[in-house]
Amino acid sequence: MKIMRLGEKGKEQPAVMVPSGRCYSLLPLTQDVDGAFLASGGVDRIRHALEAGSLPELEGAETLRVGPPVARPGSVVGIGMNYAAHAAESGSAPPEIPVVFLKPGNTVSGPFDPAPVPPNSSRYDWEVELGIVIGREASYLDSLSQAEDCIAGYVTANDLSEREYQLPGAAGQWTKGKSLPGSTPLGPWLVPAGEIDGGNLPLRSWVNGEPRQDSTTSELIFDAATLVHHCSQYMRLEPGDVILTGTPEGVALSGRFPYLQPGDVVEVEVVGLGRQRQELFRAGESG
Repeated sequence: MKIMRLGEKGKEQPAVMVPSGRCYSLLPLTQDVDGAFLASGGVDRIRHALEAGSLPELEGAETLRVGPPVARPGSVVGIGMNYAAHAAESGSAPPEIPVVFLKPGNTVSGPFDPAPVPPNSSRYDWEVELGIVIGREASYLDSLSQAEDCIAGYVTANDLSEREYQLPGAAGQWTKGKSLPGSTPLGPWLVPAGEIDGGNLPLRSWVNGEPRQDSTTSELIFDAATLVHHCSQYMRLEPGDVILTGTPEGVALSGRFPYLQPGDVVEVEVVGLGRQRQELFRAGESG
């Protein structure tokens, strides 16, 4: 099943899409797909309600905006250079322990929302990533099995990054390059962890229809459970939080492709988790 949030920004309603393509409202179960719902066994409650046929069909679902599949996370945790080939194209050796940074929750946007390019940006970049959605509190976990139990499901993510703000010179900081409005499109849907193998999913990206990235999550240096366990040693992960697991090679930072410009169209996909599409515009103008 595919868990979604549909409707205008700030007014999304929870829904679930079944293999037939039909969408059903989750309002009989919850007002939103948020941390509290996930922590209270929300995924199982959806499954049981579908089996019982107790959810009303959501008429006209295909006409509604698709929002991020989980309500605004308390934390968005980014993982850097988690594919060896991407580390190499970035001029770095593969990390021996996870590289961790934070993104504000207010960077999250819908998978088809227009994406703003910062006013003074000249090195805006795309990054297709597998996103982990946390389903229960994770703090000082003892084992990888405990970490697996904390994963509610997976989403497609695009970690849009401004490299000039992130990397060079004395002022370059990852936080500056990774915190821009609209820079974390999520979705279109959340697939429960028990229904998909997050460790073996193709992921790809395109710019203006031209292929950029083509890899698989089997090439992750640190897999999902390892990342949840590792992060739990340094922070409290709460239900509804999202971990971005890193991007494979094929970004503009490699020098092989031009950086993004207003008017460009970026598409990213994790197979089984859906495909996104963002039209870029210059912030402060129109979009």
